Amino acid sequence: MADTNLLAGPALRRLRKREGLTQAAMAAALGISPSYLNLIERNQRPLSARVLVQVIERFDFDPRSLREDEAIGGLDGLVRRMADKRFADLAIDREEVQEFLAAAPQIAAAFARMYDTGGAERAESEEAAAAVRRAIERWQNHFADLDHAAEDLADELRLSRGEISAALGERLREKHRMTVRILPAEVMPGQVHRLDLHARQLQLSEMLPGAARRFQIARQVGALEMREMIETLVAGAGLGSSEAKNLCREHITDYLAGALLLPYRRFLRACEQTGYDLAVLQRRFAVSFDQAAQRLTTLGRVGERGLPFFMATIDRAGRMTHFTAGGSGALYPLDGARWPAWIPFAAFERPGSVLTQAVTFSEGEASPRHWFTLTRTVDGDGVMCAARAAVVLGIEARFAGELAYARGISLDPADAVPLGTPCLRCGRAECLTPAPARMASDLSPGRRRS
Repeated sequence: MADTNLLAGPALRRLRKREGLTQAAMAAALGISPSYLNLIERNQRPLSARVLVQVIERFDFDPRSLREDEAIGGLDGLVRRMADKRFADLAIDREEVQEFLAAAPQIAAAFARMYDTGGAERAESEEAAAAVRRAIERWQNHFADLDHAAEDLADELRLSRGEISAALGERLREKHRMTVRILPAEVMPGQVHRLDLHARQLQLSEMLPGAARRFQIARQVGALEMREMIETLVAGAGLGSSEAKNLCREHITDYLAGALLLPYRRFLRACEQTGYDLAVLQRRFAVSFDQAAQRLTTLGRVGERGLPFFMATIDRAGRMTHFTAGGSGALYPLDGARWPAWIPFAAFERPGSVLTQAVTFSEGEASPRHWFTLTRTVDGDGVMCAARAAVVLGIEARFAGELAYARGISLDPADAVPLGTPCLRCGRAECLTPAPARMASDLSPGRRRS
């Protein structure tokens, strides 16, 4: 591009602000009118060679900075990034990209940097999550020593004070000199909890329901009193990256909170007495549906095993956002378990209701396995990005006869719903699958996933 056509408004504006000059002062230094400088800064006039020489002579200005867009490949490089299929519905044309680059080159560079590094960072995050999932599966999501310690502490608190939630708050105050404070939502925008060490407060959002508040208090008590045990488990997981270690630490701390609220022997006994009736378990232990469901995946104590459940969380778009295999032996569906016939998709049409279904799916194995699954929606806490999701519990059908939810349900494999191949592995172009299940799949002819 010739210098006579050089649009350099943003660069000139940044230079003027760096020097602390008004438009009138800089225009006087360059020998041009303030109105003409204003037009140059708004890219409505090119930066002429004469004015460019004046800028270089009068200010510490590197003319190479006018070509800062070269670092991102210039206009062609930005057009290539904007051609990503994720932006296809925006119909961004080359002229719009050129205007964007000319008007805000620094913002364009920031976009290009995020675009270029986003894939690598996402891959690293996915690898960290996969490494943690493999470590948890080796333990079958049961940490024996930690569970025993949590049970002992829960019994101590229950015997000394009776009601567990009040006892946890008192424990924080008496042993750790820390209080619990409930704050208005506007004071904690986008947050559910915050630890203020200066004020010695565990601060919780008023948007958190009672069960979630108790969970956060139990989590803090556990983190303070069993830090060494948590760190020993994290170290024993053999994880390489700090991100993976942090994810593992978060999972184990959540596990500990559940173990405090749902002490192993009492919870297992209640499960066996009620046929694993989650509604009763919720009321008896004052926990939420998803807290009780997650605890069901941890019942692997030697000599006192519960039934082997897996648990998954699926959002409205059909994405599996959480998966715990527990002792079930279920495999994590790496390509997504988007079966439109599976009950989690129907659960959104009947929020709050427990739905059951016997299914078969192969998970890439030689022959399909027979599962009994149940699901119910849970609502977010009204903060951050929490939204309604479907919590799914699954157990091999041969164990399901003990469940209250399986009464009246055929456990004959011949009556199970065959789920077959998940949508993201299927190449069928002519399909009546609903849009949420097909989301993120490219099923167009010639570009089908293998």
